Amino acid sequence: MRILVLGATGFIGGHIAKAALKEGWSVRGMRRNPSNSGHVEGLPIEWVGGNLKDPASLETAMHGIDVVFHAAAYYPRSGEKQPIKDQIIYALNEIENVIQAARKVNIEKLIFTSTLTTIGKPPADEKRIADETDFYIPGSLEESAYYETKIAMETRILEAAKQGLPALVLIPTAVFGPGEVNPSIGRLLILVARGWGIGWLPATTNVVDVRDVAIAHIQAAKQGKLGGRYIIGGHNLSVKEAITIAAQVSGVKPPYIKIPFWILDALVKLGDWFPNLPLPSNHLRAVRHWQPLNNTKAIRDLGLFPRPFEDTVIDAITWFKSQRLL
Repeated sequence: MRILVLGATGFIGGHIAKAALKEGWSVRGMRRNPSNSGHVEGLPIEWVGGNLKDPASLETAMHGIDVVFHAAAYYPRSGEKQPIKDQIIYALNEIENVIQAARKVNIEKLIFTSTLTTIGKPPADEKRIADETDFYIPGSLEESAYYETKIAMETRILEAAKQGLPALVLIPTAVFGPGEVNPSIGRLLILVARGWGIGWLPATTNVVDVRDVAIAHIQAAKQGKLGGRYIIGGHNLSVKEAITIAAQVSGVKPPYIKIPFWILDALVKLGDWFPNLPLPSNHLRAVRHWQPLNNTKAIRDLGLFPRPFEDTVIDAITWFKSQRLL
């Protein structure tokens, strides 16, 4: 099997490349910066130059490839001043370039890595947790370019699949683990390990190990159903439970203060005003929309077997220490 990983220098993409190499597959990675290898430096990856804005480079990168893993989709940054509608257009232009290149080269399968924000709330009259049948409704969360661009890109992929593109969507939940070179959500673990995790928010989410996410991608290449979407989740935990586990692993005090939402809103604004602060504003902005998620479909179809969150935190903390981030 010959695969291409778009985003091989990134957190999830790098782990997909590692998992594919363990399968004995031939791995090609596309990157913009020839000096950047992310956390896969030294591995036998065939690197090619290119970017998602350049259709010709995408076609070149996909030439001779069986499966494309697209783990490099547009990611709005905190403090981004560009209007959300313009960011959606930019994101859709990139995804369209990928779709058209995959069609021209006749890729056997395109696997798009989406995000948990594209999962919406179940109907109020249905007593269940959210699953793949629930979609985020555009405009439900004000001022979130992250939510709006992510659902726009995923929707376009699913539309293309209905039109014959051999594609499917994987939806990782809150992803933690080793290998995060430029910490985003991993900053939360760093803060806790430093003893700053004194409080918790009244919310629940789903957490998953990045290595389990990568394995799910490999399984999706083998047996994922075209045109479908799969929630790649691990464990539904309250924020208090997750922080407590991270605190115990780090040998610091567990959280003891319930944080009201007005403080959360202030932190989001602070992160918007000062993007260099270690505040994941894109994630904090959406806390009120966090929810438990149902990963049954991925367990059934892809053999997903999530490892304990404690193991994930141990390995993530070890990684951050090795990178002198702790």
